[in-house]
Amino acid sequence: MIFIDQIGHQINIETTPKRIISVVPSQTELLFDLGLENEVVGITKFCIHPNSWFKNKTRIGGTKTLNINKIKQLKPDLIIANKEENTKQQIEELQQLFPVWTSNIRNLSESLEMIKQIGLITKTNVNAEEIIAKIEQDFKLLTSIKKQSKSTLYFIWREPFMSVGSSTFIHDVMERAGFVNALETSENYPVLTSEQIKTINPQLILLSSEPYPFKEKHIKEFKMLSKNAQILLVDGELFSWYGSRLTKTVHYLIDLLTKIK
Repeated sequence: MIFIDQIGHQINIETTPKRIISVVPSQTELLFDLGLENEVVGITKFCIHPNSWFKNKTRIGGTKTLNINKIKQLKPDLIIANKEENTKQQIEELQQLFPVWTSNIRNLSESLEMIKQIGLITKTNVNAEEIIAKIEQDFKLLTSIKKQSKSTLYFIWREPFMSVGSSTFIHDVMERAGFVNALETSENYPVLTSEQIKTINPQLILLSSEPYPFKEKHIKEFKMLSKNAQILLVDGELFSWYGSRLTKTVHYLIDLLTKIK
């Protein structure tokens, strides 16, 4: 059967995949929740959920430093990748060797389509539809929540400071929760100087736990740049993971909104 992925690449899957490699953490967790314990043979060193897979599954490098030789040894019949989290060069190299299905996710609707497609490819579509229904039901709860209108900066990196623009999945989650992204006219992941942060003068700063692991000690640094902002540490997985972890996102966001002054 022919499947077309989210970057327009076509793959032919003749039989149900039995040797799957996932090179994206959030999609690895999705495969677990789809019930593909025996079918997944390889994951990256950043695929920390579920913990049992992190401990026991064969690791094939990092998301941007895949060990192609190790992948060849595992002889996968399906590789599941992502346009942003993996490198174009390595995805294209793997496409010459194996069926590679690549996601490209900038919003909730694209994440739900990814879950649906992976369910169809792996013949776990019943489980996939259950996950999709739960996510859709949860996100409907946000429509009845009173939105706050504070100008917000969400940081994913330090040295240099990196935030998120409107073409990112994180922005879509922020917007659905009622956060007003101070960089909504920017795209991707803008790099900001200290002076730019001072000029933007946000009312709210969210410091993500990943990819940069912001901690309490970093709050003081941002206080120096934006004296009037409320600064919160947030769970980056629940803002940026676009697989089955989305079933936990909304309740986290509702709780987070109660902490905003």
